[in-house]
Amino acid sequence: MSLRLPRITTISVHRSVPWLFRGCSLLFLGWYLLLLYLPAGEATQVYGLTVPKGVGFASVAHELKQAGVIRSSLHLRLVARLRGLDRRMQTGDYRISSAMLPAQILEKLASGQTDACKFTLPEGYSIYQAAELLQKQGVFDRAAFLDACSDRALLDELGISAKSVEGYLFPGTYQIGFQMDEAGLVTEMVRAFRHKTEGLKPLLEARHITIEQVVILASIIEREAVSTEEKPLIASVFLNRLRIGMPLQSDPTAIYGVKVFGGTVTKQDLQRNSLYNTYKVKGLPVGPIGNPGLEAMQAVLQPANTDYLYFVARKNGTHQFSRTLSEHNQGVERFLKKGRKR
Repeated sequence: MSLRLPRITTISVHRSVPWLFRGCSLLFLGWYLLLLYLPAGEATQVYGLTVPKGVGFASVAHELKQAGVIRSSLHLRLVARLRGLDRRMQTGDYRISSAMLPAQILEKLASGQTDACKFTLPEGYSIYQAAELLQKQGVFDRAAFLDACSDRALLDELGISAKSVEGYLFPGTYQIGFQMDEAGLVTEMVRAFRHKTEGLKPLLEARHITIEQVVILASIIEREAVSTEEKPLIASVFLNRLRIGMPLQSDPTAIYGVKVFGGTVTKQDLQRNSLYNTYKVKGLPVGPIGNPGLEAMQAVLQPANTDYLYFVARKNGTHQFSRTLSEHNQGVERFLKKGRKR
């Protein structure tokens, strides 16, 4: 009696494996291509993504999935790996729309073209003008920014003993990310002031003057000067007046905190009782009337060597400087009174 072994059907099983693999591959390819060209939603859904330094791409992909702006974090990671973009991601703030395709999202993160808002503070602008600009640009609420400017706890942290940060917000352009609030912007601007004025310390010591005094006078010069070249000349006039005890009588100081300086100051403005009004107070006002740039501060520390005591604006924006009151009155008659009549 012969022993018959049962048929082994492994051949048919082995033949089915390639078909199973092909089927899974086709499903995977279909899933990959479908998500590659199918956005998660509409452009109305936008997510503010902040990519901090040192964060991994997997964490970013997971955050985008949780926010609902992509369909699969695994898919985004796979696309990023295949295209070599996972290691090119740059830090910053990005607005990611659910209507964006994975490739578009990855290209944006790798480009470094962030969506952080840019804010520029011009030289001489006061905290009130800065607040108006921020509100107009839709960055911060005016009142909230002014509150931050006079927050006592923040002022103490920044080492400012004055009632506000007026004078210490360094003019320039700043990136305002999604995570930055009003206090954060104030802090960054004051830090920029500290950094930029570090080189003035030898001049401060040589002239026996404090940075607070320099900022106050420089803020007035910024309001008076149109031409950068005239800043040392205007500084010399005010310093000459201070030396002999003569009032500064600067028009912009009379309207600080009341209205924006636009070149027209009334007689009523000059008579206003204010600790900033240099028609009413002798010497420097109680504080800065704006935020000066570095050139204005350098003009205070390195003024022109003159004996001028007066200046009057010409029609072209420059000034006529005079040593005596009679010379000054002639300039006023020539450039102001006759101009008004015409």
